[in-house]
Amino acid sequence: MSTALSDNELEPNGDAKPSPVQRVLIVDDSRLQRKILCSSVKRWGFEVYEAASGEEALDICAALQPDLVLSDWMMPGMNGLEFCDAFRSLPGDRYGYFILLTSKSEKDEVAMGLEAGADDFLTKPVDANELRARITAGERIVQMQRELTEKNRLISETLDELQRLYDSLDSDLLEAKKLQQSLIPVRHKTFETGDVSLMLRSSGHVGGDLVGFFPAGPDHLGLYAIDVSGHGISSALMTARLAGYLSASAPDQNVALGKGEDDSYYFLPPAEVIETLNTLVLDEMETEHYFTLLLADLNLKTGQVRMAQAGHPHPVVQRADGSIEQTGPGGFPVGLMSGISFTAFETVLRPGDRLLLLSDGVIECPAPDGTMLDEAGLEHMMRQMRETSGPAFFQALLWHLGEFAGGQPFPDDVSGILFEYQGSLAST
Repeated sequence: MSTALSDNELEPNGDAKPSPVQRVLIVDDSRLQRKILCSSVKRWGFEVYEAASGEEALDICAALQPDLVLSDWMMPGMNGLEFCDAFRSLPGDRYGYFILLTSKSEKDEVAMGLEAGADDFLTKPVDANELRARITAGERIVQMQRELTEKNRLISETLDELQRLYDSLDSDLLEAKKLQQSLIPVRHKTFETGDVSLMLRSSGHVGGDLVGFFPAGPDHLGLYAIDVSGHGISSALMTARLAGYLSASAPDQNVALGKGEDDSYYFLPPAEVIETLNTLVLDEMETEHYFTLLLADLNLKTGQVRMAQAGHPHPVVQRADGSIEQTGPGGFPVGLMSGISFTAFETVLRPGDRLLLLSDGVIECPAPDGTMLDEAGLEHMMRQMRETSGPAFFQALLWHLGEFAGGQPFPDDVSGILFEYQGSLAST
């Protein structure tokens, strides 16, 4: 059966919209009262059910889930208030509109009905026109509630799907983190004349920083520190590509190495190597990323260090007496402009000196008030850690940096490479 509808209850094509109220339950211990109400409600096109008591009505509700209930207040056994309260406690997500029929009109009684879960009231004897109007109002409420329930269901399903996607992405990122960390298989290595230590800590799962070293011919060691612009997956993919260009395991693919007639490898001039990388990035990589780089050729026997800098923070040399030097030409990052030349510079390590290459995530680390650590703050930390060496040096650096940041997560990736020079055995 269908309900009589007004013009504003039509779909745009003229078809009638289905009423949210189809099943109406009438509860009254008076057979005459039920007959009168049933006659009117059936005439308006609703599917009508009857119950002579609250207990009987509950059984019907459990089986049929009526859309609207008309219940007398005063009934023997379970009265209308008790039935309404029990009705609201039934399981299910379909909302039923509840109208109490009563001769009571005092505010206290009305408040009691609302507290029990009633939506509306009708004073007996019931006027048919008023009853129709109250049912129409109930239809609007039920329709809004059904729409809200459906929207909540869709939101819940969407959130569940987003959670599944997030969990899948999080799992992939954890694997990506393992792969990126595997780009640095060795974090500490001892040579005849010194020790090298590496540190890589991303601000997220993966990041754009990379540090490493590679053999560069007899008594030579290549060091590099890279910081790709941006964060996240695309930056991490860029670091993986660059790691191949400076590979320790595949010297034939390392752009920093040349090959002599005796098939031995030697370190090409660092400034020329950076120019080569600049050309490779601009010509062969379709990316908007650029990166800073500090590349060093370290002579393990003499302590001489040839370097070139492409926008990376200055190298830090801490002498054996504790004094600190930070200097370099700066230069443009790699991958911004073609035809850029880079400047080489040198320093010499003496026994007891150490060379530190850090990303800008260290010197640009902010304190809670926004003040950056800067080079002076780094020098202060290094003096505090003068007696700390090897991997413990980076552990201490991260601790001091965390204290400076007030315990807040670092906003940028943090990486570094430390070479501590003891000098050749022949000179000791």
